[in-house]
Amino acid sequence: MEKECTHDCSSCASNCSERVREKNDFLETPHELSHIGKVIGVMSGKGGVGKSLVTSMLAVLARRRGKRVAILDADITGPSIPKSFGLRGHAVADETGLYPVLSATGVEVMSLNLLAENETDPVVWRGPVLAGAVKQFWTDVIWGEVDVMFIDMPPGTGDVPLTVFQSIPLNGVVVVATPQELVGMIVEKALNMANLMRVPVLGLVENMSYAVCPGCGKRFSLFGESRIDEAAARFHVKRVAKLPVDPRLAAAVDGGAVEAFEGDWLNDLLADIL
Repeated sequence: MEKECTHDCSSCASNCSERVREKNDFLETPHELSHIGKVIGVMSGKGGVGKSLVTSMLAVLARRRGKRVAILDADITGPSIPKSFGLRGHAVADETGLYPVLSATGVEVMSLNLLAENETDPVVWRGPVLAGAVKQFWTDVIWGEVDVMFIDMPPGTGDVPLTVFQSIPLNGVVVVATPQELVGMIVEKALNMANLMRVPVLGLVENMSYAVCPGCGKRFSLFGESRIDEAAARFHVKRVAKLPVDPRLAAAVDGGAVEAFEGDWLNDLLADIL
């Protein structure tokens, strides 16, 4: 919390972890058998920047620290969380509700791909139906006891991300970007949306930030000079993390073995979240 905090968030620009959200009549209540601690959204201004990767890695790291972890995959039209964890089964339901699927290390996951007959079936739904599915993942799934839930939000600042902000009590968001200048401009839209919705931005993650030469260990900025530190300073975001271009990490995700990844790039960010 900022020094000499007045607890009046309407006149404060800081992204304090204690920031109080205004009364929201759109908030939905989770299933009566769900007891969820912190809820962290992972968002991006556009697709293809590694948002689902960051969501998966944060969940894995939190689980390694003994936390009870869940992932709500709100990217309904492009669900990729099950593939990262190697989940190919189907979620089951009974008269009480819908149950998430457990990963190998015990991360609870709910995604549309765990309900579809075939994981490659397209989701040809309009916005209100997509938003309704996200709400149901929050209200109808029996999550049980969860210390921290990560929500893999769809890219952009449209209808479904707005539904997440308004319907689910987020404790904060993590914004993912890549170094390209265009994406740097787009990521500010995501930051501005979080500020507009009065949800603190806990950190910025720059994916594909650099590559390391396997011979000499020198770093190379493949996509030009990074501007993420400038954006973080401008929006008063204290934590910045940078992920390298790492073939081993890509192979782990593509092979459904994200739980086996090695790397400390997100450790400080996770410490802030927990």
